[in-house]
Amino acid sequence: MNSLDYAQQLVRFDSTCHHSNLEVSEYLEQVLQSLGCETERLDYRDENGELKVNVLGRRGSGTGGLAWFGHTDVVVSDDWSIAEHGPFEPTVRDGRLYGRGSTDMKGPMACLLAALESVRDQPLTSPIYVSCSSDEEINHRGAIEISERSQLYRELIDGNAAGIVGEPTSLDVVYAHKGGCQIHVTSQGKAAHSSTREGVNANWAMIPFLQDMKGLYEETESEERWMDHEFDPPTIRLNLGINDHTQALNITAPQSISTICFRPMPDTDVDELIERIVASAERNGLICDVKTRHPAFYRSPDDEFVQACATLASGQPPRTVSYGSEACNFTEVRRLVVLGPGDIAQAHKSDEWISLDQLEQGASVYRNLLKQYCQ
Repeated sequence: MNSLDYAQQLVRFDSTCHHSNLEVSEYLEQVLQSLGCETERLDYRDENGELKVNVLGRRGSGTGGLAWFGHTDVVVSDDWSIAEHGPFEPTVRDGRLYGRGSTDMKGPMACLLAALESVRDQPLTSPIYVSCSSDEEINHRGAIEISERSQLYRELIDGNAAGIVGEPTSLDVVYAHKGGCQIHVTSQGKAAHSSTREGVNANWAMIPFLQDMKGLYEETESEERWMDHEFDPPTIRLNLGINDHTQALNITAPQSISTICFRPMPDTDVDELIERIVASAERNGLICDVKTRHPAFYRSPDDEFVQACATLASGQPPRTVSYGSEACNFTEVRRLVVLGPGDIAQAHKSDEWISLDQLEQGASVYRNLLKQYCQ
């Protein structure tokens, strides 16, 4: 099978992040075994009780080699805009493969499988590792489970394998990306008919906190100490979401929730930012919960492995991106880059697609990397 064949097979699985990824993981486990890999499976239940599955494989023995990291979950597809076919009906048209996850990141995963198949009958001098995680689109829980529990992951670390995180980069090598922090702040009120004095509207107590957040946003967008000009945009892009879940305007809101998100860069003082947000919440009598805290990822653009990958991939200079990946969870992999086919601008969209050219080129790039580091 080539990369398009594998991509079509993978897209057919509805592995939306809030559902179980069992079926696609079982498929990948079978494929990896058919390609000569020993496999390892790590299961867990998410906070909603859904079964989530991580699958890892290894072909070959010894030390060194190459590890490829990807995820099987995809974002929701409620806004899918193509009437002719659904998000999990892979469709080829005008040189593109359409379908949810075609870019992020079942297309890159398909390229890796095609590359692995191309060397199935050839001997390896060093091992190839494949990691297929869950929940990347939510909280990176799968990657955390792998880093803490996987025997194959511990083996590749001890053996100093080089690593590729296969997020879509248009086959440019990415040496650094921003992290991600998410904080939920809750104001508690009391529901009642708004014409009476019986209720307490939770939104009123939230307003002073929101004013503090506006000030923090303006500070981080204007002061140089919060900037890193290796990135575009060079700021943490503090973002705010608000929801009181009130069903009618004649009810005093019993609860108001603000979600704060920012993307730290390698030198961002994350502790200070979180401490200031938590202090403002406590000062205003609000409940604060730090949900996620993923660090930025960084390797020197002059690193030998970074430069070697750039030569074997698009040939363009290594660059940074402002989105995140599981590279921040696999920092024990000393030689590590983000590199995959597809354009991140197409990810998560209502008509998500990947070009057939990128699928073909992606398989070729991964094949060259396998030959360089495993043969």
